[in-house]
Order: sequence, then structure tokens, then C-alpha cells
Amino acid sequence: MKIVIIGSDGQLGTDLLKCREDLIGLTIKNIDITNYDQSNDVLAKISPDVVINTAAYNQVDMAEDNSDQAFLVNETGAKNLAIICKEISASLVHVSTDYVFSGDKKGAYVESDEPSPQSIYGKSKLAGEKAVQSLISNYFIVRTSGLYGVAGCMGKGGGNFVENIIKKAKDNQQLKIVDDEIVSTTYSKDLALKIFEILDKQEFGLYHVANNGSCSWYDFAEKIFGLLKLKVNLTRTNSSQFKSKAKRPKFSVLQSERLQPMRPWQEALEAYLREKGHIS
Repeated sequence: MKIVIIGSDGQLGTDLLKCREDLIGLTIKNIDITNYDQSNDVLAKISPDVVINTAAYNQVDMAEDNSDQAFLVNETGAKNLAIICKEISASLVHVSTDYVFSGDKKGAYVESDEPSPQSIYGKSKLAGEKAVQSLISNYFIVRTSGLYGVAGCMGKGGGNFVENIIKKAKDNQQLKIVDDEIVSTTYSKDLALKIFEILDKQEFGLYHVANNGSCSWYDFAEKIFGLLKLKVNLTRTNSSQFKSKAKRPKFSVLQSERLQPMRPWQEALEAYLREKGHIS
């Protein structure tokens, strides 16, 4: 099976490449998913069986002022790939987000729940999902949340939440972390492995994939420093104290009606910290 990974130098793409030896990685230097003709030329020459799209505009606050760019990448890019994949008879794996939900539900979100995004980023990602669903039948849409991985997020300067707060703590900065946003954090290595597990099942459709359990960002930070045995100036705050342009869901925990739960977020976090060399 010939599998192409778009965004192979990103946080998730890097871990996907580690899963198998016969994968073809493409970066923005090789393919621009917003350019249909160029993308079509690249993929037609490769003629893959599967295309995994991890490329996205994921600057949540900046998207509020740059909606055209967010929709260009997250909707038009997804639409282009769906059309091309249909033409070359390839399956498409499209990665999406918990931000397609409002955050108003009292329990965890499952695949059958109705999306209601509150931000431009969330709306653009949902538009991408709908484009894929309307244009191709052999698709996998994988929603995830709170992603962190060894490579870091390219759209956020190569960092992630874990690395950013560790750096601030070591610089003796005071850390104010919100405790009113509840999420499912996800180790990108676990997500990558689960994507290939889903691919092997060949049961098309929508999937929620995140490490099991839920926590606030404060809980997550507290666990990080607990595992590091690091004393820090950590205090609780709430999202109203931050003047963010984008409205974020207050509760966006993901569960799956289709998959067995992944390992708990606490175990995944410890594995990440070991892989990064923070703990031995």
C-alpha cells in the first residue's frame, strides 16, 4: 500500500512517518493543497492508495482576522484533496478538531453529536469536514484535541503547551493556567498509531481519537510539573482573564462510539516526557 502524508514535517506528520518505513512524506515545499492544479500534478504522479492530510491553518486567534486564509487552507485545501483522491481512486484521511463543537454539552462529545463551532477556526475545519464528506465516499475524518508531540507544532513556532510551560517555569515565570476549559489531551504518537489502526480496519467514516479521560489545562500543567518533580509558581485562572479573540469551547472532551479507548492521558503524558528526555 502506497501512503502519502501531507504535512510530514509537522507535529503529527513526524510521528506518522515513524510508524512505517514505506511512507511518502510531503511538506509545503512539495505540495500546496490550496493549489488544485499543483496538488493534482504531485499526487497523480505518485498515485497513492491513501492520502493522510495533516496540513491545517491552526492559528485559532489569528483566524478571527484572517478568515479567508483559514477557509482557504482548511476548507478549500480539504476540498481539493477530496476531488483529487476520488479521481486517482485513493482513500483520504483528513484530520480535524474538537473546536467544531460549541462546548455547551454536559458530557463527552461522540461522533454522532451535532457540531456547532464558535470560532472562525472551528467553522473552517467543519467546512473542510463537510467538503470531504460530500465529495468522496472512501474517507476517514479523524477529530482530535489538545495535541502535543515531540516535533512541536509548526504553526506555533515548533512548540506545544507542554514545552512552552516547562520553558517558562525554568525561566522562573509565574504561570497562570485556565481551569475552566476541559479537554482531552492527545499525544501525537498515540494518535499516529491509532490512525494506522483505523486505516487497517478499512471502515470509512468519522472518528474521535484522543487519549482517555479529561482534564483542565491547569490539571494538565499540574501533572506535568508533578512528573518532573519541579516546584513552580502555578496558579489557577479562568479564560475570561485572557483577552482572546476566538471563543474556545469550555468543554470539548472527545470520546468514540467506534473505537476502544486509548491509554489515559496521564500515561501518555509521562511517555512523552520520557521521549523528550525530561524524565528518565
